[in-house]
Amino acid sequence: MFDNLSEKLGGILDRLTRRGALTEADVDAAMREVRRALLEADVSLDVVRSFTEKVREQAIGATVVKSVTPGQMVVKIVHDELIATLGADGQTIDLNAVPPVAIMMVGLQGSGKTTTTAKLAR
Repeated sequence: MFDNLSEKLGGILDRLTRRGALTEADVDAAMREVRRALLEADVSLDVVRSFTEKVREQAIGATVVKSVTPGQMVVKIVHDELIATLGADGQTIDLNAVPPVAIMMVGLQGSGKTTTTAKLAR
């Protein structure tokens, strides 16, 4: 699932980096494709809307550094926003709490949650 999402996002952003200058229509078209790819990957609609709106605002108002193309700047904005959305900081688990310590395993279908849980339990 993550490979499929990575391929789709990579293809969308590759098309942007080939352009010399981006228009607002280019950004809108790219955000439409990003929205579709995220929804196909079962990302929540509210998260997708928030993410694409933040990226769109930053991409349209971004000042482009001379050493990069506008498309590369959009790729950087998308990357930074993905990190901000997913969380840049890791949280530690306090295993010294009163047992039992509840740990929620979250992931896409087929991503190995059950196998990982069994390995940790063993």
